[in-house]
Amino acid sequence: MIVKRINPILNVSDIQQSFAWFEKLGWTKGWEWGTPPSFGAVCSGDCEIFLCENGQGGKGASGSPMTFGPGSDEANEKGVWMSLWVDDVDAVHRHCVDQGIEVTWPPTDMAWNVREMHIRHPDGHVFRVSRGIEDEGDAR
Repeated sequence: MIVKRINPILNVSDIQQSFAWFEKLGWTKGWEWGTPPSFGAVCSGDCEIFLCENGQGGKGASGSPMTFGPGSDEANEKGVWMSLWVDDVDAVHRHCVDQGIEVTWPPTDMAWNVREMHIRHPDGHVFRVSRGIEDEGDAR
C-alpha cells in the first residue's frame, strides 16, 4: 500500500464550536457537509483534519489538568492524540495563551530531542505541538 494522503477524523460534540476553536489556533474551515452541518474539515497549509459531530471515534479528557509528566493520566485520555510539527513552539504557546486555548504541557525540551507543548481541544483531543531541537531548519 502506498498512501497518498491521510486525514484524521475527530469526533466532536459541536462542529461549529470546533470550527471556532481551530480558527483561534490559526486554522481555517475548509468545508462543511449536511443540513445542519455534521461533518467538515479544518485546514492549515497542506494539512486537513476532518471533524464529525458525535460520531467516528472517541472523545473525552481524563480530567487531569496535565497531559504529560507527574500528575497526568495519559492512559485515561479518550480523545485522539496528534503531533503537529511547527517552526516555533514558543510562539504557538504565546498565541494559545492569548487565545485562551487550554495548554496541558508547557514548552519543554524533551529527552527525545524535541521541544514540545500540548494543547487540548474541548472534546479531549490532544495536540502535541513540536519542533526538533538539533536541526533548527527542520520543522519536520
